[in-house]
Amino acid sequence: MISRTTRTVALTTTIAAAAVLSACGSDDDNAGDAQSPAGEIAIGVPAGWDEGVLISNMTAVTLEEQGYEVSLTDGDIGMMFAGVSTGDLDLLMEVALPTLHANYLEAYGDTTEDLGYWYEENISNIAVNADAPIDSIAELAENADLFNNEIIGIDGGAGITRITQEEVIPTYGLEGMDFKISSTAAMLAELDGAMADGRNIAVTLWVPHWAYAAYDIKNLEDPELAFGEPDQLHTFARDGFTADYPDVAEMIGEVHLTEDDLSRAGNYVMNENADRDTYTAVSEWLDDNPEVKERFTVDSDS
Repeated sequence: MISRTTRTVALTTTIAAAAVLSACGSDDDNAGDAQSPAGEIAIGVPAGWDEGVLISNMTAVTLEEQGYEVSLTDGDIGMMFAGVSTGDLDLLMEVALPTLHANYLEAYGDTTEDLGYWYEENISNIAVNADAPIDSIAELAENADLFNNEIIGIDGGAGITRITQEEVIPTYGLEGMDFKISSTAAMLAELDGAMADGRNIAVTLWVPHWAYAAYDIKNLEDPELAFGEPDQLHTFARDGFTADYPDVAEMIGEVHLTEDDLSRAGNYVMNENADRDTYTAVSEWLDDNPEVKERFTVDSDS
């Protein structure tokens, strides 16, 4: 049985001065087992990015079962990327490219390794309740009153927030609407309340996300492509990670998840078991979905 412990990691970065990150680690309960771990791997988890939380925990669960010691550190994605750049963290498993996180790639790309992508069609958009009387972002401004004159966003440091502010709002003339920057959890709470009450709501959202399985919602068309073309979700590693852990790097580079995988896992972990430990719920879901779990097998003979 794996127990979860906590530790604190301080990242020495210019964007995180005075920041201290809390993290989840893992230890084997069998204290009498003197066998050394296959390696120690620190994963940075982008707070608020549910699919990033899912794949990070999937990787942690499966690597620990294969003898590795893994820690999970939560924080703002910019801080996580900086931590990988300085070597304080080994992996960051959600970097949306070429558009959403291009600014972080520009800042830290020279001191990190791109291990490849694990999801191909990451689409950012504005989502509304499925029975809303509009189908395009181009219709939103003239129907703003139907949505309480607001768009519910997530974290201020998120790429989707930046693109909404810099591209989507001016492109579609949405300056008169209140773009509420909050957090992913707060946005989902607003969405849940609106759906329960039968109210119209507009939120920034992205595919893949479990909310599409949990709620009757739709993406608005983006005829001007203000959100850009779909991104791929990449894993980035600290410089030298592939040399230190070639088998793990190869496994990560070969892992691919589908929208169905992430929708089902997210609904189970983030929705149906939201009040439980994420790591434990992910472990249960993987046990019930061995065809997904086996994709995370490290081939030490390769």
